Amino acid sequence: MSFLSVQGTLALASRLKVISERSYDLIDQVYREHGIGLQARWFPVLRLLQEHGPLSVGEIAREIGLTHSAISQLATRLTRAGLLRREPAPGDRRQRVLALTGRCETELKAARPLWQAMRDTVEHRIMDTGVDLLDALSRYEASLDEQPLPAEVAQRLRQRQAAQVRIVPFAPEWRGDFYRLNAEWLAKYYRIEPVDHAVLSEPEKHVLEPGGAILIALVGDEAVGTCALMVDAPGVYELTKMAVTERHQGLGIGRKLMQAAIAEFKRLGGRELFLESQKRLQPALRLYESAGFVLQPGVKPGTHYQRADVYMIYREQRQAGSATAPTAALP
Repeated sequence: MSFLSVQGTLALASRLKVISERSYDLIDQVYREHGIGLQARWFPVLRLLQEHGPLSVGEIAREIGLTHSAISQLATRLTRAGLLRREPAPGDRRQRVLALTGRCETELKAARPLWQAMRDTVEHRIMDTGVDLLDALSRYEASLDEQPLPAEVAQRLRQRQAAQVRIVPFAPEWRGDFYRLNAEWLAKYYRIEPVDHAVLSEPEKHVLEPGGAILIALVGDEAVGTCALMVDAPGVYELTKMAVTERHQGLGIGRKLMQAAIAEFKRLGGRELFLESQKRLQPALRLYESAGFVLQPGVKPGTHYQRADVYMIYREQRQAGSATAPTAALP
């Protein structure tokens, strides 16, 4: 079994190319053995012109599905070989079209018996496989037009990533990611205030040692999100430092982080959980409300953040269903 064959569909294009090259070489061998001065690679263009008459490079490219440049280069080669000629287009002498030469017509006529023998041979081999290969190829080609492959790959990747999200407690190895993820979010929307820098630089000192917690969201082994519970007073915790990297937004990571933080708050025996945010972060505010946070009048007395204009307190009885994950909570 070849290396490409064990790669499965990941190597489909490469295997098709290898099969194509081998087929070209074998057909060229048949042509040589029967004294035909043609090459397999020329067949689509020459056969198209034989059936439809003179055509422009652009028309040939559209019919065959190759680029204008590829057809133009092949046309130049075939013209130099004396198989094609350029002539004015009927009805518009300013445009040039490609036509078969007399020599080419003779070669194609001589090749016709070989084509039938080739068709019979290949169809017989395909039938022996028990698969309607041509029909399968046609349906696969149609699928490439019906739904762009890159879009479907991206969609399936995000589905796999969403299924792989894990929430883990803070460990020293995530210290740099804790800073990076929050700094990335702050740089996009605000600026890093002194209180931010202090907490992000020394999370053990400012979050963990006073009795708080830090949670890290992982996709595989990559840290893609964070949030923290900071002790504000005995039994009172702030949900803060919530951030999800932009590349992984839309996977429900914000909700999973929030749910894990609420569960940790209960495990710690907290009596009050609050957060501070900003009115312009509407997706985030909707998530907080769906998780049970209730908007309070005004800002939190004694807030540490210059940017905060929203104050919310968690009420378990208001907890609701799912919502779209936000860009990030206000750190």
